Amino acid sequence: MDDDGYPEIQLPESRVLIIITGGTICMRKSPHGLVPAKGFLKAGLAPRPSFNDGSYPEPLEIVVDDKSTRKAVQSLRTPVSTYDRRVRYCVHEFDQLLDSSSIDAVGWDQIARTIYRNYQLFDGFVVLHGTDSLAYTCSALSFMLQDLGKPVILTGSQAPMMELQNDAQDNLLSSLIIAGHFMIPEVCLFFNFKLFRGNRTTKVSATEFEAFASPNLPPLATISSLRTNVAWDLVYRPNTVKPFSLQLKLDTSHVACLRIFPGMKPEMVDAVLRLEGLKGLILETFGAGNTPGGPDSAMTRVLADAVKRGIVIVNVTQCLSGSVSPLYAPGTTLSRAGIVFGQDLTTEAALTKLAYLLAQPGATPEDVAKRMSVSMRGELTELTRTHFEHPKTSGSLTPELSSLTALGYAIQKGNLQDTRDIIRGEPRWLLNDADYNLNTPVHLAATSPNLEILREFLAQGASVHLRNRSGNTPLFLAAAAGLKDHVGVLREAGAHLHSEEMAAARLYASEGDDNAAIWEMVLS
Repeated sequence: MDDDGYPEIQLPESRVLIIITGGTICMRKSPHGLVPAKGFLKAGLAPRPSFNDGSYPEPLEIVVDDKSTRKAVQSLRTPVSTYDRRVRYCVHEFDQLLDSSSIDAVGWDQIARTIYRNYQLFDGFVVLHGTDSLAYTCSALSFMLQDLGKPVILTGSQAPMMELQNDAQDNLLSSLIIAGHFMIPEVCLFFNFKLFRGNRTTKVSATEFEAFASPNLPPLATISSLRTNVAWDLVYRPNTVKPFSLQLKLDTSHVACLRIFPGMKPEMVDAVLRLEGLKGLILETFGAGNTPGGPDSAMTRVLADAVKRGIVIVNVTQCLSGSVSPLYAPGTTLSRAGIVFGQDLTTEAALTKLAYLLAQPGATPEDVAKRMSVSMRGELTELTRTHFEHPKTSGSLTPELSSLTALGYAIQKGNLQDTRDIIRGEPRWLLNDADYNLNTPVHLAATSPNLEILREFLAQGASVHLRNRSGNTPLFLAAAAGLKDHVGVLREAGAHLHSEEMAAARLYASEGDDNAAIWEMVLS
């Protein structure tokens, strides 16, 4: 029995896929210096007790190509965490491991496709990557992975895992624990005990362990000696009810980045803007968005002429923190010339977002320019956003649990207005909280007599991927209750069965009773 008088029940283990692209973290010494090396799970993880409890579970399957070819690979399991859960994981190494300075749009596609192929098999993903271009890859993936509902955490290290003194072990273990325990549906970057929103980061040191910063947004989580402290009010979540999808081919060869400096000649800027195939330019300006010259200067005319030719120019600040704004006359002059205020976008986020928008089917310069200043993945600051919180498992009747209990009763009664009133009156985010059995409001709404309650929760961004103490998803519960319409709504929101539910679902589908057709729909 635990301190609350409940029987101790180990929570269902999480499954995480580690994708290894290369980088310092998996490098080993060679006669020619450090080089990426294969066999990371066997050499770097299996010998370490914090990554391997010695149980050596059965292999896990991963999907290795677009033909859905599956391959069984060795898996390892961590010891039980502070949160009474084990993380079971396996490793997928790229055929050609890269130094991060070699990454490009092809590499980004490869990472995105690997996540997409294996999305339904794992609860979260950790990507090992070199640090030099890590902030660019984080930003690119944040746009490419559309309507993401699970954590994707990129990390690396300043020293290899195989070195005696390194930051690799802490970075990887913390990333693995967060991906396996917390429903943070973002592309994140973890480094030096801090989890950042990936598209807010920039590399600030070539040698220090504190290599990355997020100047305009606090960390989403920090690691202490006792626990992971998540700032749930900062966590971004999708606000559209759509399944997970990809946008590939972020070809950065169509965009450029140019840093303004004192005495810069307009001819230099004009030469870049006339490069063949150029569609967009990120202009790094002084302070709050200023450039030399006035409204009739040669520099302004060069920029204005490029905008008229259909080139999208985005103004971002050279400063590490802060935002471009119309505070000073030079910045206002650029805006009148048709240049977009990038607000507090990092250069990395601005460049990859511009490439993403230009790759959209039927994209026009006017549409791209408009969308550059609107937050799509939390990459720039907006005044109002919505948030969510992770399930709490305390047995005490806190005010939070009182609200959750009241919400549960309203869901069971099918009273849509009461659910709205409870959520509106509660300053926290209730929709991803859970009762003792880890049933979230979405689990309850999956079998509610009022389908509109489920629609409302999903429209507000509640997760469809959380599992209760029995290991079941809301989709499984809806199918077991024979609620076809509920199943359809959940599927539209990207819900799928967890891999541990598949055997039971297939058994129910084979029984041939009235629910068989629903189980077939769930399995399709």
